[in-house]
Amino acid sequence: MGSLSSPVLLLLFAASAAVIWYAGVKLSDHTDVLAERLHLGTALGGLILLAIATNLPEIAITISAALAGRLDVAVGNILGGIALQTVVLAILDAAGVRPRAPLTRLAASLQLVLEGALVVVVLAVVVMGTQLSPGLHAARLAPASLAIAVIWLIGLMLLNRADRGLPWREGGDAPDSQPEPRGHSRGKKEKAATDQGIRTGRAALIFGAAALATLVAGVVIERSGEEFFARQGLSGVLFGATVLAAATSLPEISTGLTSTKLGDYQLAISDIFGGNAFLPVLFLLATVISGKPVLPAAHDTDIYLTALGIILTVVYMAGLVFRPRRQYARMGIDSITAIVIYLIGIAGLATIAT
Repeated sequence: MGSLSSPVLLLLFAASAAVIWYAGVKLSDHTDVLAERLHLGTALGGLILLAIATNLPEIAITISAALAGRLDVAVGNILGGIALQTVVLAILDAAGVRPRAPLTRLAASLQLVLEGALVVVVLAVVVMGTQLSPGLHAARLAPASLAIAVIWLIGLMLLNRADRGLPWREGGDAPDSQPEPRGHSRGKKEKAATDQGIRTGRAALIFGAAALATLVAGVVIERSGEEFFARQGLSGVLFGATVLAAATSLPEISTGLTSTKLGDYQLAISDIFGGNAFLPVLFLLATVISGKPVLPAAHDTDIYLTALGIILTVVYMAGLVFRPRRQYARMGIDSITAIVIYLIGIAGLATIAT
């Protein structure tokens, strides 16, 4: 990439972002179709499949950065991606909610609060892992990254149990929330695919092609973007936490808008929280590939981004509990608070990175 001119690098970056957008949407849609037809939607295997499928760009970037020895880009993309993908909820709040009401008011449920809590717990373990000795590893495994993966799996099992019902009034759903059950949009996507004559084999083929395109585009966007923005004076940390994280969040915006358009507000928030809880699991992948613990080598900026992700998640957890009624600039007060905190946080990150 270093031999290419800046205009060519920018073109590659933009083209890769477009591929991630288009292929990511196809991937998400056909993941829902396959999950419905194979009855994986609420099973543990289905939750793992959905988490991996919706985060293929981040997986590709983590693999590419780890192979190149650029762990700062991998870590910045993972932790910066969590913060930015949480702010995606503000976009969904402003553009996707019908009837006009704050997103968290219509989506409020105890299960979503539990999903947010899983994100917070996983990120807390990330912070703990940064303080461990770099020499604490064996067989290309480190205790912190392994613990994150185990906690994530345990969290999925608990959430799967909660999905079958909680011993609370309305099963844990708030009164006057979305009228149809969570996940109903997946069934509608499957019905639409059936009406279009898309058989399971074809859906699997499209899924595979979209996954491959997303993986390739993820590598290209990381390599071309890092080289181009480095020439513009943007550090690897800031690039991974902002530009790269924004590009890889495009599918989440599109699929989230689709879910809110169909009135599946709980699923829209669940997809964001679920993806954020999964992203730190990629530290295990980066550790295995690089052969050394990733978290003990984390910079101050990485710990800073982790804290920012925790704060933003707690903001929306509070919104799900307090269920704001009023809107400002077509958003609930929680979304406005999240945007302000994120902007202040990125401004603070820039002072650390430089």
